[in-house]
Amino acid sequence: MPPAALLAKTTQLWEHLAGAGAEFAPAISVAVSPRSRICPPGWVGIVVIGNAVLATAPDQATARHVARALDGLPADSLTDAGVLTRWLRVAQIRGPATLAYLDPADFRPRPGDVDARPLEADDPGLRQFLLDADADDLEESGMDEITSPAFAVAEHDHVVAAAGYRDWPCRTAHLSVLTAAAARRRGLARAVASAAVAHAMREGKLPQWRARPVASRRVALTLGFRELGAQASVRLAHPPDRRP
Repeated sequence: MPPAALLAKTTQLWEHLAGAGAEFAPAISVAVSPRSRICPPGWVGIVVIGNAVLATAPDQATARHVARALDGLPADSLTDAGVLTRWLRVAQIRGPATLAYLDPADFRPRPGDVDARPLEADDPGLRQFLLDADADDLEESGMDEITSPAFAVAEHDHVVAAAGYRDWPCRTAHLSVLTAAAARRRGLARAVASAAVAHAMREGKLPQWRARPVASRRVALTLGFRELGAQASVRLAHPPDRRP
């Protein structure tokens, strides 16, 4: 079982992002929160932490519809894409993404044999690295949104891997990691992520690792992260109150 303090911080974060008095519960209960930050505007957002679920919708009609459609389903199934597309008329879905968090006592630094050095956001080498990255890989990583220094590994004067974090509410550090395609499977992601995580913890922040790819999840587990839940966002095919 995860430490109680880690679980409490995690639930506090997502309830804060959901807004409108949304709370985790053992069964689906959808809060009306047009400004929810757990999903894009106008979408339905669902977060499962442990055996509890939190969900938001942009309006009352959508909230009622989603609550009725998903009523009675186990909480830990409610971010599963197959379950959501079976019970809801989905136009688009993002996720599910696994949510992992790190207790300082569990941190296992993995610098490897390389030196991850800090770079500012406007460093020319870092900027070129991001420009050269595959667009989908860059979006998945979130490296162009970090607010911390970037911790990078360079080879032949070219950055080949970098990590950092974006400051989230509740003193949370949302980790981002990106490795050049030609430099993968060499432990570079672990090295740069380890440096970024260490920086976040020195600042007294809770490291968060949100990921879909299995390889990314493995890196997090190697560093000591615990997978506590998952997140998914859904755009319905059309608003429930406009159905024929």
